[in-house]
Amino acid sequence: MNLTPENKAAIDRKSMGELLSGIRFSPIGSPWFQGETGDYWMKRYAELRAADPEQHVRNSKDLGWER
Repeated sequence: MNLTPENKAAIDRKSMGELLSGIRFSPIGSPWFQGETGDYWMKRYAELRAADPEQHVRNSKDLGWER
């Protein structure tokens, strides 16, 4: 999916936990994880994770692996 200003703003509004939840639980083939939008999603998540690795661990434990 092309990275539109609306998609970028939607990604930027998400917390690290919301980004991780999308990565972990979105269906395979979700357009949010394809093309420029997918690249930006993962870049944004990596930036937040690097800034606060301990929060990443807490988010991961809180989310778990099953829905």
